[in-house]
Amino acid sequence: MGGSCRSQEETLESGESPPSLPHCCKCDSCPLCDEKFFSELTKEASEISGCFATRVRRLLHLHISTGMQTCVLQLFHQVQMLVEYATMNANAMRKILKKYDKVHSSVNGRKFYSRIRADHMELLQSPWLIELGAFCINFNGSNEGEPNRYSDQFSCDFSSDQATLRFAVSDSVKLDYSLTCPICLETVFNAYALGCGHLFCKLCICSAASVTTFEGLKAAPAVSKCPVCREVGVYANYVHLTELNVLLKNRCKEYWKERRNTTDTMPNQYKVYWDCQNKVVFRI
Repeated sequence: MGGSCRSQEETLESGESPPSLPHCCKCDSCPLCDEKFFSELTKEASEISGCFATRVRRLLHLHISTGMQTCVLQLFHQVQMLVEYATMNANAMRKILKKYDKVHSSVNGRKFYSRIRADHMELLQSPWLIELGAFCINFNGSNEGEPNRYSDQFSCDFSSDQATLRFAVSDSVKLDYSLTCPICLETVFNAYALGCGHLFCKLCICSAASVTTFEGLKAAPAVSKCPVCREVGVYANYVHLTELNVLLKNRCKEYWKERRNTTDTMPNQYKVYWDCQNKVVFRI
């Protein structure tokens, strides 16, 4: 961010009339400011996204580790802090870009926001936020779908055809995350999310990547594409949505039991996998 741009933002915050803008800032693009501002913001957004994913992964890992069950209340407070972290960063990003467009009389801020969403760097799109939401609902322990007694930001709805998890970002902004697998069109069973954020049943997404469930998504070829957005390279950063699976198992017991019985193909998967291994050994 250039020094002149920073002073203009401070002027806007103080409520004073902004000084006349340089000639380069009166058009729809400002190459000098854009290059510095957006490159730095991209780096920051990438680092924040990576930090958020790492913190959530470690925190939820502690939840299932031996000895942490007695510290679940303390763990929940840390989860709340991460949810607030995601919300504050998302709001800050939108405000910064809105102000940037106001100062530069451009639409480049909006374009940049669309780009970071396409690059999966916006925290409100992260599957790890879905995991935090599922953890919050699980923490309540209620089977009635009521708001969490410690946090009313997350709720779930399994009464309609399209199962959803809702995140109340604010009183006026609510985000709904679909829990329907886009392949089998059923509520996700043993849910996995790809790096692009799309959710699938494990069996469905393994079949789409032409790998067995025994091998798992780590064996997916590098050229495999997301069945929804067709993006390449998203299998390497998959997320096993453990907390979401616990939520679905507890709230949809009959459905979960039925899917477990009808999709239990592990014996066949083992046979296919070992047959392939034996053929490789035989050829060697």
